[in-house]
Amino acid sequence: MDIVVFNESEIREISGEYNLVKAARTVMGWGPSRVVIKRGEYGVLHLSDGTMFAAPAYPLETIFDPTGAGDSFAGGFMGYLASRDGSELSDMDYRLATMYGSAIASFTVEAFSTERLQNLSPEEISERVDAFRTLTEFRV
Repeated sequence: MDIVVFNESEIREISGEYNLVKAARTVMGWGPSRVVIKRGEYGVLHLSDGTMFAAPAYPLETIFDPTGAGDSFAGGFMGYLASRDGSELSDMDYRLATMYGSAIASFTVEAFSTERLQNLSPEEISERVDAFRTLTEFRV
């Protein structure tokens, strides 16, 4: 397996480590080349050999129902990677997959169950990913 996706409590339990970076490194020592840790309202931590990427959760004023957000993240993450049609994946592809997963999760919490996702358009997803870019971009 190349990629594993855990939430914070799962990776702490399986690795025996409280520190998330140590926990991810422990799990990577068992074979996976990438570990993605879902951190709920705090976003996502994504580690691979030699790289680390942290993404925030999208800030929303109202969270209607957080149920399924983590699974929606995983679906958006894997969906983006699958959309690359088997081409060689770069570190940026994995970062973008993280952001697409986070965007999908942010829509999930806006309504009950799958209600918000049922009519979600590709344009809305692109706009949310662009909003993430604006939220996190800075220049020195």
